[in-house]
Amino acid sequence: MIGQPFSLVLDKVPYIYNPYTMSSSLNETGGTLKVLLLNHVFLSTACSLCVAQVLKAIIFLLRGRRGKARELIEITFWRTGGMPSSHAALVSALTTSIAFKEGITSNLFILSLWFMLVVIRDALGVRRSSGLQARALNNLGRQISEKTDCAFSPVKEIQGHTPLEVVVGVLLGIFIATGFALL
Repeated sequence: MIGQPFSLVLDKVPYIYNPYTMSSSLNETGGTLKVLLLNHVFLSTACSLCVAQVLKAIIFLLRGRRGKARELIEITFWRTGGMPSSHAALVSALTTSIAFKEGITSNLFILSLWFMLVVIRDALGVRRSSGLQARALNNLGRQISEKTDCAFSPVKEIQGHTPLEVVVGVLLGIFIATGFALL
């Protein structure tokens, strides 16, 4: 099998039923990546995540903060916390998309609804609390370091979300998923 072209390897893959294309073979669908990229649930969640992250960078700039290009790239692609919550946008888009696709009585919708509630609770509670505690520890560590000349290494301050940031993220995800479902 080593050295054979990829298409020969795909011929050995067992048949897979794909409900989106009504196809029974991996080769007939054009590959799983194509199917994934045409899936409205995937597209709406990915779009919600990307829009939320880009909005964070725009809001950062509108607040008059001047950052280096590297910082804007970090905000757009990696940084957590801030307005709007990309976690809330992603899970609300997922839940809304599944509601449109499978219906609100489906087991998949119920699963995604509870998943959304856990993620939002985490964003508001645990992550926010741990970020505030880390900030307090860093302030205390700096004060002790200045008074005692001891070396201090700050801990990472994980940013959680305020309720407003989460609400805006949820609404963003719902609107984007609704747009994908109705278009």
